[in-house]
Amino acid sequence: MKAAKYTRYGPPEVVSVVETDKLQPGPNEVLIKIHATTVNRTDCGFRSAEYFVSRFWSGLFRPHTTVLGNEFAGEIAAVGEEVTLFHIGDRVFGYDDSRFGGHAEYKVVAENSTLSLIPDCVAYHEAAPITEGAHYALANIRAAKVKAGQQVLVNGATGAIGSAAVQLLRYFGAYVTAVCATPHVDLVKHLGADVVVDYLATDFTRTNQKFDFIFDAVGKSSFRQCKPLLEKNGIYVSTELGKNGENVPLAILTPIFGGRKVIFPIPGFNTEDIQLLGKLVTEGHFKPVIDRRYSLNQIVDAYRYVETGQKIGNVVIDVVT
Repeated sequence: MKAAKYTRYGPPEVVSVVETDKLQPGPNEVLIKIHATTVNRTDCGFRSAEYFVSRFWSGLFRPHTTVLGNEFAGEIAAVGEEVTLFHIGDRVFGYDDSRFGGHAEYKVVAENSTLSLIPDCVAYHEAAPITEGAHYALANIRAAKVKAGQQVLVNGATGAIGSAAVQLLRYFGAYVTAVCATPHVDLVKHLGADVVVDYLATDFTRTNQKFDFIFDAVGKSSFRQCKPLLEKNGIYVSTELGKNGENVPLAILTPIFGGRKVIFPIPGFNTEDIQLLGKLVTEGHFKPVIDRRYSLNQIVDAYRYVETGQKIGNVVIDVVT
């Protein structure tokens, strides 16, 4: 089978598409023929190891897992003898940030992992990007205990996480102010934002509006900048560590003093969560934004594009073309 592999940390060029042995499922596992996957910030971070701390998970000197790709969509090609939840031919999508492996023609996963049937109305390339950005958004929204009617600001509303956050927050009944660049104002309105701030024309940190929750989905603001915008017990979350890694100690210290605080939740994702996302897609409450599509043989170009920081939503890899 073909797989996009890397055996050392570095730029996109360390990845190459090679022939590898086809996988076989264990007793409680299924073999998935991958039709589509994505290249996202997590893949880029593990491949480059720019944040040295990532090596404590991926391997100190070289990567333990040589095929990345944490979200995928495909067809069940084989099942282990003890599998009961899925059948050969089922269309499925899933998420795996422990073993990765989506950047290949086949992948093995446990039947009780974060795997679910693809809604009938959804194509493989539309199902592949359902999970990664949305699971980060969902984890942060839940950690902030967002309630219907609360005022929420999303900075970076056009990324995979931000575009998912806008849609999920609307589903949960929040009043959403979203920040994006001029060319994408209409897109963000279409996602469901109540107010859209064009950061090329307006500095969102200078508004007089107060928010219960500020979610920086691109990590380009700081608690110091956003604190005046928060309600008395408002919460600030960033998807990045912040300058000098400040968001982690702030998440420890600010809750001690009460009032406005930083939280830095560790995202979790389970079977119920992936089924929820599938349900929201089916009902029209959530649709992943797709920017570009590449073939597996073009995956280096996909990595280069993602790392420009200009992508809108998700970059999909069509493994079956």
